[in-house]
Amino acid sequence: MEITTIGLELAKNVFQVHGVNERGKAVLRKQLKRDQVAPFFANLPPCLIG
Repeated sequence: MEITTIGLELAKNVFQVHGVNERGKAVLRKQLKRDQVAPFFANLPPCLIG
């Protein structure tokens, strides 16, 4: 599973994260609480975030 692009939906307490591979296929769908966002992105390999 190689994530090339991450989409992040901003909210007050719960964030939706969607990751796609180089072909545009969804490979990650995750719901994160505010305190989980920074540790999650710190452990990802470099990718485009929008």
